[in-house]
Amino acid sequence: MTASTTSAVDVTVTGDGRPFVVGIGGTLRANSSTERALRRCLAAVEQQGGRTALFSGEDINLPMYSPHDESRTPRATALVEALRAADAVIVGSPGYHGGISGLVKNALDYVEDMRADPTVYLDNKPWGCITCAYGWQAAVGTLGQLRVIGHALRAWPTPLGVAINSAEQIWDSAGELTDATVESQLEMLATQVLTFARSSGANP
Repeated sequence: MTASTTSAVDVTVTGDGRPFVVGIGGTLRANSSTERALRRCLAAVEQQGGRTALFSGEDINLPMYSPHDESRTPRATALVEALRAADAVIVGSPGYHGGISGLVKNALDYVEDMRADPTVYLDNKPWGCITCAYGWQAAVGTLGQLRVIGHALRAWPTPLGVAINSAEQIWDSAGELTDATVESQLEMLATQVLTFARSSGANP
């Protein structure tokens, strides 16, 4: 299944009543394992009745966040505006040296721009986590870090987080997901995010 996810370039934050789920993550390498997993999860969100936007790769290749510099690039502005409108967020990060990548962490630092909003940070919003690493130790360790960041941003991490061991053969030569366990976990994560989004106030 391929996601029809809206890109960061043409994201429309005004909705049509469907829960709006923003995906953030991946690497600067197009079609990385992390980006593929995030796209697959967002596709499941859309299949289950949600609306999505993906910020990945160059979309989150942003200047280092500085709370003392109020200038923002168009990409940074688009990310923050999408997060303001989001009913839920799904974050995907590779595990680099046992932790979240600098690219993804810097993008999440821009949530600080929402510190004075009526809804501070991501207060009361579902927060789904996906990690990919070449080995279980880094994948699971990075997943724990993403969950802690979600708590710090006042979001609700879903009960299920998906850790993927990229050392295992889970994609075919065309980049399609072939591991049934990972597929079911990504679909379950989509279900939990939408369930919590609807129960916390998003329109069905």
